[in-house]
Amino acid sequence: MMEKKIKMGIVGAGTWGRTHAYIYREHSNAEPVAICDMNRERAQAIADEFGIKEVYTDYHEMAEKADIDAVAIVTPDFAHADIACCFADHKRHLLIEKPLATTREDAERIVEAVKRNGVRCMVDLHNRWNAPFNTCKQLIEAGKLGDPYTAYIRHSDIKWCATDLLPWAAKSSILWFLGSHSLDTLRWLFNDEVKRVYAVKREGILKAEGIDTPDIYLSTIEFEHGGIAHMENGWVTPNGNGNVNDFRFSIMGTEGMVNLNLSNHDLITFADQEKIMVPDILVSNFVFGKCKGLSYESIRDFIDRMVDGQEFRVTLEDSRKTCIAILAIIESAEKGIPVEVTY
Repeated sequence: MMEKKIKMGIVGAGTWGRTHAYIYREHSNAEPVAICDMNRERAQAIADEFGIKEVYTDYHEMAEKADIDAVAIVTPDFAHADIACCFADHKRHLLIEKPLATTREDAERIVEAVKRNGVRCMVDLHNRWNAPFNTCKQLIEAGKLGDPYTAYIRHSDIKWCATDLLPWAAKSSILWFLGSHSLDTLRWLFNDEVKRVYAVKREGILKAEGIDTPDIYLSTIEFEHGGIAHMENGWVTPNGNGNVNDFRFSIMGTEGMVNLNLSNHDLITFADQEKIMVPDILVSNFVFGKCKGLSYESIRDFIDRMVDGQEFRVTLEDSRKTCIAILAIIESAEKGIPVEVTY
């Protein structure tokens, strides 16, 4: 009996588009068959590397012509909605890199298109596949912490991400790029929805370098059942930091607590004549040429759920509510007042 193959298309031929191609080629139930990017040369390079037969520069043409079951939308944070709605209208299932969207209107448009066309959609909020966080979730579900009471999460990046890695950083913010992961994680661990937020921001470091986006947000999150959390997301961690991510987390329940240090995790360090580094063994790495790490597992899991038909581990409603709560944080930081979250 032949295994079911999910024929995948990819829109966006940047670094993470290549990652998707790698995983679909590697997965026994997937096949990368089409790729699209406005830069044809960049798309063709990935197509040649991974044996992808169809190359497009217009996603509308790809939606009409490509022989695909689903599409991975690997475009900048703000550029998801039109593409998602187009492919949904062509009855293609969707894997969207986080966030779902960066406006309420775009989020609702995607949700409506998915429901109207009867397709499936998952947003790649991949921290649920992060082994330390997943272990924390298991401890909570086993009752080892009692009821989640308070939490703190810091998920920040070095300045290089905003100045060099992402040419579109000024059109987004650290809240969309990393804060969406942070807030989804908090919602998941508290098993609760955000009721009210109060946030402040600082800006100036990146603006001095011509990048018009806030440097850092500090957010207080109140949940419907009383839990509270502090969330810190910044794009200005010094470039000399040993890890691209500055990532720490703690949660205290009524009966116990968990502390995580995922940036300087002491599992492996590398030093040369210039600096010390902490190689990435948690997020994305290779073992004997195979993709390993949490950010790969979430993409694999999309394929697995497409094959077995079970619900995605990040539902579309999860993604929508995370998006709406992030918008409330941005509003709070702009106005300087607490904001009630209305879904």
